[in-house]
Formats: sequence, C-alpha cells, structure tokens
Amino acid sequence: MNKSIQAIESEIKAIYNVALSVDCVIFGFEENKLKVLLIRSDMEKFQSKWSLLGDLLKAEEDIEAAAYRILKQRTGLDDVFLEQVAAFGNLSRHPAGRVVTIAYCSLINVMHHELKIYDNELHWHDVETVKDLAFDHQEIFETCYKRLQKRVQEHPLGFSLLPNKFSLRELQNLYEAILGIKLDRRNFRKKFFAMDFLIDIDEIETDVPHRPGKLYRFDYEKFEMKKKKWSGIDF
Repeated sequence: MNKSIQAIESEIKAIYNVALSVDCVIFGFEENKLKVLLIRSDMEKFQSKWSLLGDLLKAEEDIEAAAYRILKQRTGLDDVFLEQVAAFGNLSRHPAGRVVTIAYCSLINVMHHELKIYDNELHWHDVETVKDLAFDHQEIFETCYKRLQKRVQEHPLGFSLLPNKFSLRELQNLYEAILGIKLDRRNFRKKFFAMDFLIDIDEIETDVPHRPGKLYRFDYEKFEMKKKKWSGIDF
C-alpha cells in the first residue's frame, strides 16, 4: 500500500522535528557490467519513480544497525558489508518534513548474493541507465558511484568480484565496468605487473570464445605484508 505524505508526516512528528533515515546504495558486478539495486518508491508523490533502499531510523537503533536492517528487510541479504559514505540534509529533500539521511554503500558479486525478496519491483539496473531517482536519490547514487570509482583505484577491493583464477581480460573488464571508461590494454597490464601482486598460476583459460589467456591469482598475503606499496592506480 502506498504511503501518503500525511502518514509520513505523522511518523516523523512521532519521533522528532528532525528525523534521520538511512539509504543503502548496493552496487553489483555481473556479466562485465556494473549495476545498482533499485526499488519502486512506495510514496504517492514518487509512485512511478525508482529509489534507493531506505527507511527512517528507529529511536532505539544505531545508524549502522539500521542500514543492515533495511538491507535485510528489502532484499533478504544479511552477508553484505556496508560502508558509511556521507550525510545528505538538503532542507527540501523529503516532502514530508525535515529528514537527514545517511548513505551506506557496498559492492558485491551478483552471482554470489541471490536476492530473497522482490517486493516493489526490486531488481538490478545498469548504472548508465539510472536517471531521475525519487527524492534526492540521484545525488546520493552519483556521490556513492564516484566514491566507488575512487576506492577501486586506491584499494584492490575489485578482486573479490572475480573468480579465484582470472585472466587479465576479466580484470580489465572489471575496472572498465566500474570506472565507466575504455582502458588501454598494454598500459593497464603494465601497471598491474609493476605492482607485483599477481601470481601466474601457469594455467590457460578454457571454453572461451576468444583467444585463451593466462590465468592469475591475486596475492593477498603479499598485499597484507606490503600494503604501503599499493600506491593506487591512476588510469
């Protein structure tokens, strides 16, 4: 059932004159594409628009606990790491009153996290198609997307989205999907080899429609010992 503005106003007034909410921006990598989880807004004003996964913070809740509750209630997922990104408090961001929201972000492999709830048309959207979201969610989405693009160049978090054994083609496809740009093949490989965190496992791809490439693993042990040598990747 769609919520009316009046119903939301009553909820807010029952808490404080200023309410807090949490919005979760869940990015997913699947089939060489970066996606984001969106849901149909359940507010009358935004009935036809897509929105992020969010809800008001309960009086007895920690903010982080609220983020995980919202994710669980909306998707059924309970094994996702969430990172706090920023607060958004534009005076007119919520039509029901003064609501400040805290954005949390995550990046997951879609194949490893099956959605268990599909209410309000919840599903994955390609990031390049995301436009004109409800509330100020477009701003929140874009802020988190830029943060993700920065983080993936500063930290090897993207490797968790790849198979244990991966080709350099798969690695480049991953970075191109997240950064939204086409990368020079030779320069890309040169930068990764220079950091010396890839292990050549002496295996070749099989059952691929292109010329088979060598397979590698990311050396997490060496990375943990030499984190300071990961100076980031400037593409």
